Amino acid sequence: MDNKISVVMPVKNGENYIKEAILSIINQKMNTEIIVVDDGSIDNTKMIAKSFGCNVVVHSVSIGQVAAKNTGLKAACGDYIIFCDHDDVLTSNALKTMINEFEKDDTIEVVIAKIKDFISPDIKNQNQSIKKESYYGCLAGAMLFKREVFNKIGFFDENITAGEIISLTDKLNKQNIKTKKINFISSNRRIHDNNYSKTNRTKEFKDYAKLLRIKLSKKNIKGKNAKK
Repeated sequence: MDNKISVVMPVKNGENYIKEAILSIINQKMNTEIIVVDDGSIDNTKMIAKSFGCNVVVHSVSIGQVAAKNTGLKAACGDYIIFCDHDDVLTSNALKTMINEFEKDDTIEVVIAKIKDFISPDIKNQNQSIKKESYYGCLAGAMLFKREVFNKIGFFDENITAGEIISLTDKLNKQNIKTKKINFISSNRRIHDNNYSKTNRTKEFKDYAKLLRIKLSKKNIKGKNAKK
């Protein structure tokens, strides 16, 4: 039996796009389990996910997408973990391409692929500017983790509401987690009117500032201790 990949998908009110996201995972033809964490949706998100055989975990009230990631992690049974957004689409053979890197070098712990933005057909402003080139992503269908990585770095910090990417990167660096970047687009990122990064930009900036203050504070403490 091939190693199982747990696909964790946090979502709130995602009925518009979740079907396409789920199908892009099913079409990988890999040994996957799709864990949809419904974070207090009031639309048909849960029913759509269940209709495709996903393992649906429900938060009766919304507690945030960072906490939802942790809920998904706790439910995951796979040897590998990937986080996919409900509004994005995995590219053809994305999971197989990423898994192959682990098979080439079993010391690699995280494979990082690229993301390509696209404008959703239903968006109001079809002429808005997006990144023309692909770029390396963090989470969002672009990072495949060995499960044991989270035994080393722990869960996501739930005190952070939108800036978990910086926190995750810092943890990976501190634990000397071996990563490999590959020149391959694994996920098409949908740009639409309600992207989480758009609607939570203020929270994200606050989280980044908070994390920077913590980092600088720790450096200052180390510097003072070194002088003693």
